Amino acid sequence: MKTVPIGPLPAAPLDAAAVFHRDHLPACRDAATDVAIVFTPADHTHRAWRLAAVQELARAAAPLRVNAVSGADDAAIENALAYLAAAPGVTGQVLVVEAAA
Repeated sequence: MKTVPIGPLPAAPLDAAAVFHRDHLPACRDAATDVAIVFTPADHTHRAWRLAAVQELARAAAPLRVNAVSGADDAAIENALAYLAAAPGVTGQVLVVEAAA
C-alpha cells in the first residue's frame, strides 16, 4: 500500500480542497497499488470534500483501493493503516483517528 502524507492545508475548506487537488492529486491518482492518504486533522467542515475526493479516487482506481486516515497521533494512524492493509473490502473511506485514552 502506498502512503501519501498530506501536510497542513489551508484552514478554509475550499482553499484546502483546491491545494489538495492541485498539489497532491497526481500522487494519489498515479499509484500502481492501493493508496492510503494521510491527512492532518481538520474540523468537520473538511469532511465533505475529503470524502468526495477519496470516493472518486477509489472509483477511478478500482480494483485497487483508495482510503484516507486523518489524525495527529502517529500510533493511531499506524493502527488504522494496518487495519486498511488487512481489510481488502474497504475502499473509498475516510477514517478519523485519535489517541487511545
